[in-house]
Amino acid sequence: MTQQTLPAQIPTISGLHELAGRYDAILCDVWGVLIDGKKHFPPAAEALRRFRAQGGRVVLVTNASRPDAEVRRQLLGFGLPEYAFDDLVSAGELTCREIVARSGQACYHLGPPRDDGLFEEAGRRLGAPVNKVGPDEADYVVCTGLFAEREEIPQDYDERLAALKARNLVMLCANPDIVVAIGDDIVYCAGALAERYAAMGGEVVMFGKPHAPIYEAARERLASLAGRPVETSRIIALGDGAMTDLAGAGRAGLDCLFVTDGVHVEELRPGGGGVDPAALARLVTLAGARPVALARDVFW
Repeated sequence: MTQQTLPAQIPTISGLHELAGRYDAILCDVWGVLIDGKKHFPPAAEALRRFRAQGGRVVLVTNASRPDAEVRRQLLGFGLPEYAFDDLVSAGELTCREIVARSGQACYHLGPPRDDGLFEEAGRRLGAPVNKVGPDEADYVVCTGLFAEREEIPQDYDERLAALKARNLVMLCANPDIVVAIGDDIVYCAGALAERYAAMGGEVVMFGKPHAPIYEAARERLASLAGRPVETSRIIALGDGAMTDLAGAGRAGLDCLFVTDGVHVEELRPGGGGVDPAALARLVTLAGARPVALARDVFW
């Protein structure tokens, strides 16, 4: 399969209705597909509502570094209607469970104070506050992002990361995303720091896409909703990230609808035109997976 022929073999759909009959469930990305970090996308919400109205199940799968309940409140605050989804699972939720499992160990939080809800929720589940300490006293690290994401870059953290590596601390990465779009801005996420830590030889445990635990958790939610396991061939993932959504779906054996007007829009649609075949081929090769279809946005 050549780069020249690959894009022609991936259809661009005119709406989710073209695929809906082939699937019983959707695992849907959030940032870039349903919201932009400031508001939700009504056509996407309506498409998911219509899929659910014909008997389909929708579980949102997000690399957000906050527990499920907090993510739900945030999404509703952006105006996303509850009718758009059945349930959700976040990387932060899985991280929270691991913090609880490490009860008795001291934790260093590498990330902004707005993510403190992760530790507060873990403390509620433990029945006592999480023992948060400085980097020199910690038994492990929880990375939720840069302290000042709009002002800093990952390289600014190299000295700090080297000090953590010198102590051989395990890093729990609560959000494997490298970058995310917030409105028109692209900002770095926890995954960018985890990537640099791993390059230094540090041990990193990832909880979100494209890694298996979040897909296993999402499928457990689907099985609970349906009252039975949902066949892999009857599940489709929706997402805009090549190295998270597309790669993760491929590793999990799931079909994927790749949203082109998300985080890769400037690369895929230079100048606002049609999809660049070479750019699409490059992203598909990097992801190690091929989408069943393309769509600029999610709509019915």
